[in-house]
Amino acid sequence: MSNGFKLSTVVPAQPETVYRAWLDPRRHAAFTGGGLATSEPRPGGAFTAWEGYIQGTYLVLVPGERIVHAWRTTDFPAGAPDSRVEVLFEAARGGTRLTVVHAQIPSGQEGDYQAGWSAFYFRPMKKYFQSAAKSAPAKRRRKVAKAKPATRRGAKRPARKKARRSR
Repeated sequence: MSNGFKLSTVVPAQPETVYRAWLDPRRHAAFTGGGLATSEPRPGGAFTAWEGYIQGTYLVLVPGERIVHAWRTTDFPAGAPDSRVEVLFEAARGGTRLTVVHAQIPSGQEGDYQAGWSAFYFRPMKKYFQSAAKSAPAKRRRKVAKAKPATRRGAKRPARKKARRSR
């Protein structure tokens, strides 16, 4: 077994948003681009990602702060124990400092997983949340525009036709 590694990046979203997306199978698949994911977000609950390539069990869930997994891929040697992945979510300038601590990796696979976290999680997550942040103001503007009353102070009211009375 290898000692593992620690990687960090900043993702342009709030910690609670990133945490919830991580646990939601639809959003997890969307931010990684990795296809089907499943999730039972409770300690002892199972999860999969990347069409079943990644699988494991949630060990610890602290909303908006921390996820700890027993984690493995289909590339683990037969009989190898699960590795341990801890994901930390901290508020930071520009969004969330996302830190992955991956330990107890089978010998010879550390470099592959270190590169994989960067290429298949960190980079696509930044794009996903940047995209979501850019579209959010437009969505808010549309909602505000729809919610505006028909008349505002200082605006002219549409002329009303007087009803004709029959005599």
